[in-house]
Order: sequence, then structure tokens, then C-alpha cells
Amino acid sequence: MTQDTVYETNIYSAQATPLGAKYGNEKLSRVGLKYAAGLWFSVAIIGQLLFVYYILGFYVLSAMKGDLAAWSKVLPHGYIKGDSAGNFAIITHIFLAASITLAGILQMIPQIRARAPKFHRWNGRIYLSSLVIASTTGLYMVWFRNGVGDFTQHLGVSLNAVLILVCVAMALRHALARQFALHRRWALRLFLLANGVWFFRIGLMFWIAINHGPAGFNPKTFEGPFLSFISFANSLIPLIVCELYLRAQDSKNKAAHFSMAGALLVLSAASGMGIVVAFMGMWLPRL
Repeated sequence: MTQDTVYETNIYSAQATPLGAKYGNEKLSRVGLKYAAGLWFSVAIIGQLLFVYYILGFYVLSAMKGDLAAWSKVLPHGYIKGDSAGNFAIITHIFLAASITLAGILQMIPQIRARAPKFHRWNGRIYLSSLVIASTTGLYMVWFRNGVGDFTQHLGVSLNAVLILVCVAMALRHALARQFALHRRWALRLFLLANGVWFFRIGLMFWIAINHGPAGFNPKTFEGPFLSFISFANSLIPLIVCELYLRAQDSKNKAAHFSMAGALLVLSAASGMGIVVAFMGMWLPRL
């Protein structure tokens, strides 16, 4: 991310210098791209913290009360008496979900990375290790525990897990080689993939909101073309947007900067809407 700081006016001068004249049009377009990306990230942080609040308030609190059976009211086959391996997998997966989300947010904040590099390294080790465990337990739950959804959805979930493992390997490889620019790019891809479950939920609720109800799937069987689509889209669309953003960031083309900034503003609004609907309609009622 560029570290440029923009001041549109000098409060100590009688006249403001036009921003474009002072910084140049390319600088202005880069600033617009930077702040559009910052807006999306801020919206995402709020949404992910609300998701963590839900995980802690429902799943973790139920477990602390000894009421693991309550999970089955939300997750089909959530807790199955006598299935030690399956129960261990799902408990591990859910408990790691909250810590992974929080660790990922902390890894993405540049001020923490710059001012507390030791914390960044140790938090990164925990983050990567947790993602490996969560991905493998997720694959187990999908294929050996009758996960919700049809075969196509299972393939989408599996793709997300495999891509996470690939990005973990690449982020670690470049960090060890001290190729930090490449490491950060793989870490950004990993951050987006690690939030695939979150993207699925806010994307689903955004779709339901704009259609004024379920469309393209059966809410009882949780099957249908839209769910098949979003099972892949929750990984692939964030990755595509990420690649377009990185290309725009590398480019000197002002149109590329402004176009990407505009796309990020639209995505910020859509994400915000999905977060609000997910929290009010899906998470808050269960707390």
C-alpha cells in the first residue's frame, strides 16, 4: 500500500493549492485507490468483528454451558453423540474460526506490522498454523460428516480449503526468503480466502435482501443454483478483485486507478449491506 498522505488545503495559507496541480493526476488517482481500499477494509473489519461476536456469543458460550447440542439447531450434524472424531473436528474448526478472524485482521494492519514486527511474526505463525488445522478439519467435515449442501457445494468448500493451504505455503515461503513484497501479496490473498465462510454469509444475505427473499435455491434443503455459484464465488470473486487491485496498484494508468477505486466503493456498499442483513437476520437472533 502507498503511504502517501494528501492534504487538500494548507490551513496556514491564504489560498488552497489545487490537489491535482500539487500532486499530479497520477498521484491523485493513487490516493483515491488507497482510500477506497481502506474504506472496504474498514467495512470488512466491522463485519468480521460482528461475526466473531456471534461465534463467541453462540458457539463458544453454548460449549461453556455444556450445551453442545444447541449447535445442531444451526448446523446440520453439528454435534452427534458418540461421534468423537467428528465432534472433535467441528469443535476445533469453530473455535479456531474466531481466533483466525482476529489474527487475520491484526496481520493486515500496517501500523502493527511496522511498530510491532515481533508480534507480527508470532501472530503470523499462529495464524498460518490455525489455518492449516481449520482447512483440514473443514475438509473432513464436508466429506466425512454429511456437510450441508450438495456435491457441487462440497467441491466449492474444498476448493477454498485447498487454496488456503496453497496460500499458506506461498506466504510462508516468501517470508522465510525475506521477499516481503511477495509475502504481503500472498498474505492478502490468504486473508481473503480465510474469510470465505464470512463472504458466503454476507453474500447470501445480500442476495436475499435484494431479491426480497430466497431466490435461486431451496431454503429447506439448502440446495440450488445460486448456492452452487456462491460456494465457488466466495473464494474466486475476492481473488479476482484482489488481482485487479494489485494490477491497478502497479499500473501508472490513472483510469485503472479510478476504475478500481470505483469498484471498491461499490463493493464496500454491497459488503456493508450484506453485513447488516447478516447480523440482524442471521446472527443477532441466535444470541
